[in-house]
Amino acid sequence: MTEDAPRLAPHEPTELRRADSLVLINTGDGKGKSSAAFGVMGRAWARGWRVCVVQFLKSGKWRSGEHKLALELGIEWQSLGDGFTWESTDMDETAAKGRHAWEVARARIESGTYELVILDEMTYAVNYGWIALEDVIRVIQNRPRTTNVIITGRNAAPELIAIADTVTEMRMVKHAYDQGIRAMKGIEF
Repeated sequence: MTEDAPRLAPHEPTELRRADSLVLINTGDGKGKSSAAFGVMGRAWARGWRVCVVQFLKSGKWRSGEHKLALELGIEWQSLGDGFTWESTDMDETAAKGRHAWEVARARIESGTYELVILDEMTYAVNYGWIALEDVIRVIQNRPRTTNVIITGRNAAPELIAIADTVTEMRMVKHAYDQGIRAMKGIEF
């Protein structure tokens, strides 16, 4: 290497190639995991991709800004949970809804119809034992060649992290909620 040659960062590859599709995971205890995925949703739609969102915890009662946007754009949006687990009055029903969400997600991934499938808050369904991690890994690894997958949620399993191409961990430094401020429309939902 000559003095004039640019130096590569230790993690920077010397050669780049194109991938047919990627698996991304947004995890960690900080805010922004789903919001980052929905930013990619908008980007993918703007590129002409067919996009599907499957939410594992939120129910159809929630009308978040992202959901409204997806409906306006014609993006398939499936809210298949029954809300936050700590509010559940019937955990068996909550678990059944999580399993159903995975069956819907699996069908969307395996169909090859979508260039992007977002599995919002799926890590909880895995961590609570509602769906088998081995099944999730098999479906993702055997997905159609051009199907990209984004998984969101806290505590992503090491086995999921191992098969992902990009993993981002959101770390909470400070949150308005801890200061007694309620979630705000347009910011949180």
